[in-house]
Formats: sequence, structure tokens, C-alpha cells
Amino acid sequence: MGGELNSVMKDKKDVEVRFAFCFPDTYEVGMSHLGMKILYSALNTKDWLWCERVFAPWLDMEEQMRRAHVPLYALESGDSLEDFDIIAFTLQYEMSYTNVLNMLDLSGIPLLAKDRPSLEHLVVAGGPCVCNCEPLTDFVDLFFLGEGEEVDLEVCELYRACKREHRSKLEFLEQAAQIPGVYVPAFYEVTYHEDGTVQAITPTHGAPARVKKRLLLDMDQAFYPDKFVVPYLEIVHDRVVEEVFRGCIRGCRFCQAGFLYRPVREKSPEVVDAQCRALCESTGYDEITLSSLSTSDYSQLQPLLDRMTQWTKPGKVSISLPSLRVDGFDQDLLDKIKTVRRSGLTFAPEAGTQRLRDVINKNVTQEELLDTVTKAFRGGWSTIKLYFMIGLPTETLDDVRGIADLGQQVVDAYYACQDKPRGKGLKVTVSASAFIPKPFTPFQWEPQDTMEQMREKQKALSHAVHSRKITAHWHDASTSFIEAVFARGDRRLGPVLLEAHRLGCKMDGWEDGFSLEKWLTAFQNCGVDPAFYANRRRSFEEVLPWDHMDYGVRKEFLIAECKCAYAAQTTPNCREACSACGAAQYGGGICYADR
Repeated sequence: MGGELNSVMKDKKDVEVRFAFCFPDTYEVGMSHLGMKILYSALNTKDWLWCERVFAPWLDMEEQMRRAHVPLYALESGDSLEDFDIIAFTLQYEMSYTNVLNMLDLSGIPLLAKDRPSLEHLVVAGGPCVCNCEPLTDFVDLFFLGEGEEVDLEVCELYRACKREHRSKLEFLEQAAQIPGVYVPAFYEVTYHEDGTVQAITPTHGAPARVKKRLLLDMDQAFYPDKFVVPYLEIVHDRVVEEVFRGCIRGCRFCQAGFLYRPVREKSPEVVDAQCRALCESTGYDEITLSSLSTSDYSQLQPLLDRMTQWTKPGKVSISLPSLRVDGFDQDLLDKIKTVRRSGLTFAPEAGTQRLRDVINKNVTQEELLDTVTKAFRGGWSTIKLYFMIGLPTETLDDVRGIADLGQQVVDAYYACQDKPRGKGLKVTVSASAFIPKPFTPFQWEPQDTMEQMREKQKALSHAVHSRKITAHWHDASTSFIEAVFARGDRRLGPVLLEAHRLGCKMDGWEDGFSLEKWLTAFQNCGVDPAFYANRRRSFEEVLPWDHMDYGVRKEFLIAECKCAYAAQTTPNCREACSACGAAQYGGGICYADR
């Protein structure tokens, strides 16, 4: 209902542009998202702009709102989305797309961009899914590529000027398309071959042929809030979250984030420490998460922890490192994270055999994993989570059974420690998600396993686990199938999305909301074959629906990496050697660091 500590309130008569930051999922999920915290605070630094938060109501709340004719509203003012100039969505995962439509519908705002001819109710979107936002182009007026701290404000300033001058929506969009990092989909025409593949993507209205992502190079100077909104109820990540760097040095071939956010740019320990202290003081939190794609790859981790423990230890503030690699975990690090509260440790071997780990360029050996968990067991930990993927390119059933074998070796390593008694205590969780080929990765051309193949592999994993100390989980194959369709989809999926919304699809990322039957009906009603997008291998020569997006990584590099995968050849990480991926074009970050 709003009113939380540190939420921003403004007088509406002093505000020229009202900006609704919409997270297309529940409050508990959205309030945990760091990007929302950063952009909410950054936008609200401007007196003439008021950014408010909007979340998707859960199914029972939505039912009551529709029954009582209560439109979807922002938490700060309680005003309906109809009262806002800019309605902005963050696209974190493909299974939230139906929630975007449902939130607009719940607000009484026309879903299709063509049905919103005036400048008011401008619908915009950002986030990682923008790298292939083609399925949403019927509904969204413009998209932000890359990091939003600067480009969001530039678009808001342009909107303010056009609103003052009573410019048309077309005039605004034509000017917005010239801002680096802004994609206006209405200014691009897509044609198709007879076989259904994309023939060409042609810009119009003076829009650029390729839209280049925005990037912040100096992380120490980048905006970071000194206050977070403190929720009244428990959220998923209910703690201070501090970003230590952006990007990833590793280049795991399935990992979209590792390529989208290149190059790596670090904050200094002094800045991280000061920001953590400010956030703890302004929120009252007594737990800090040092966040990144791979926190143990932060080059200044030991000096940072030395600095932070000087005040966190006496203040009983715990520090958690959620993204640890098995090859970046030593005894000093182990000793420093033994703080007030000790949770389990999580590692991601990703594949059960060394051959497959080489295929995906994980660059982690079984020996390193077992050595790391042994250190953890001797240090007092007894709960280990291991993340894997099923359905990776070249995977066999032996690779799948290797996941259970590796889990068993972790169990054996625990009991090999002389002081570990038999019986209760140890808990090893093996979690296997389905591989989903994503744009801007070396595996973007690969087919996804069919649902039948995926379920066969899940059954093989289940049968291969023989210890009661190992708990195995896996993701539902049907949701992964729909996610793969939209991850690599094109504009012809817009009508499918609209039909799915009409059939009642929403909250598709949740078991309570997802219905494969409704989705298959939507595809059938629209005459679209979902396997064309999810289960088809694409040639390197094919024009991809996202080829007019530029995230700084060369397509030739991704092709070379795909070929290396089939040869089970690994590529060194960015600190060891430059692989000439293309990210050096930004002129900063790790591309220019000493190696």
C-alpha cells in the first residue's frame, strides 16, 4: 500500500513529468531488484520528475481489484497508471511478458502502441530482455538498450521539452531514436523469407541501422543510492545489496548476462565500503550482499573485506557473497565470511562432466570443486547448493548422470573430513535448470531440447541419485520451452502474446499462474509453430531477429566460440588474455587493464 521508509513523496503540482516504474511481478520480487532501487533514486533526484513504483498484484488481489473496478495504481501517490506520462517496464525474464499486458489492461490503458496516438501514456521498457524485444514491439513505444542511469533521464528530459511544446508523439519518437541506446521499433520494417526466417530489418524515419547499448565506464562516479525503500514485509532479498562490479570476465557460453554487460568495470573498495555504511545507516539492515555476476572475481575482494569487517563485525552486520566460483575460494576468504550468521554456500559447476564443462567454457575442474567444498566443510559449513543445467549442446545421458555422481563425491568429501560424524548435518542440494538458448551468446544458434527430451534427462538424473543426503530439483520443462520461444522470437509472436493474454495467461513465472495448455492454444489460434523458435538449429548465415541490436560483442566472435564449444576447447578469461570480443570499443574497463 506504500508509505514505506525512504519512499519518495512529491507535490504533484510541482512535477512536470510523472514516471511509473512498473515491475511485472509481485512486490516481493520487484522490491528485491537492484536496478529498480538505482533508477528509482536516480530519477527522483530531479525536482520536475516523480518516479513511483508499480507492481503486479497477485491473482487474488487482482480479482478483487477488477470486481471493485479499482485500476492498477502507484504505491507513492495511489494514483492510477492513467495519470502518468511515462509507463516504464523492466524486462528481466521472458515469462513476465504477459504481466506487462495484464498490468496495462488493469490500468485501462490500450495495449497496442498504435492505439495510443498521443504523447501521454508513453510505454517504454528496459532490462536484459530488450536485447531481443521483438515479441513486444506491438505494445511498447520505445526500448532502452544497456544501462539506464543516463539514458532514462535523457529521454525524460526530451519528453519534458516535447510536452511543454505540445509536440506530437511521432515528433518525440523521431528525436528519441537519435539518442544512443534508444530503440523505437515502429521505425524498423522486418521482411521474411518463404521459409519463415528473417530476410531483412530496414530502418525508417532516420533511425540508426544498429542501436548501440549504453554503458557506464566509471563505476565510482556512477549514481548509487544512499537510501533504499524499506519494505513492510519480507521480500526475496531483504538486505542491503551493494554492486561491486558490472560484467563478467569468464565467458561461459550459455550465459547471456556475461556477454550483455561486457566489459567488466569495478568499483574501488573505498566506494563500496562507504556506500554499504550509508545504506546500513539509512535502512537499519544488518546484512549486506556484495552483488555481481561472480563476486569472487572482484580483484579487490580481500582488501574490501578487511576494510568492511572493521565496522561490520562489532556492529554485528553480516556479509554474504552470493556469486562464488569454486576456483576463487580460498581459506582467507572462508575466514572472512564467517560473520554473524552463516548460511549455506552455493556453487555452479553447471555440468556433471569435465568434457561438458569444457564445452560451455566453465573453466572449472572437478578437483577444484572438491577441494573447495572440503575447505568449506572443515570451516564449519554443512549445507552446499550446486547449480547445473540440463540440455546443454552435445550433452549425453552420461553427462546428466554425472551431475548425481558429482553430488555424491561432495557427500563423500564431507565424510572424508575426520571430525564429521555420520547421521544428520550434511545437506547437498543439486538444482538443474533447463538450458535455454539466448541471444548474444555463442549458443544463440543452438536448438533447445524438446520437452520430451528434457523430461527423459530429468528422469535419468532422478534415478542416478542414491544418497538421502542429496536433494535434486529441476525446473519444469514446459515453462523453459515457452521461455525459449520468446527469447529467440520475432515480431510474429506479438499476436500470440495478445491471444495468450486474452486466454488468461499471467504470472507465467509462477506455478500458480502458468498454463501450457493455454499457451499451446494461443499458438494454434495464431497459426504459429513454437518449435520453429525453440527447437530449431539456426545457421550462422541466418539473419537473426536481434541483429540490429549492438551490445558490443562481435557476431564473428560468438561464431568462433560456438565452434570452440563443439571442439571442447576453452577460452581464457578476460584477466588472462583478451579474446577480441569487441567490448574494447567502449574505451574502458578490463579491456584496458594490465594483465
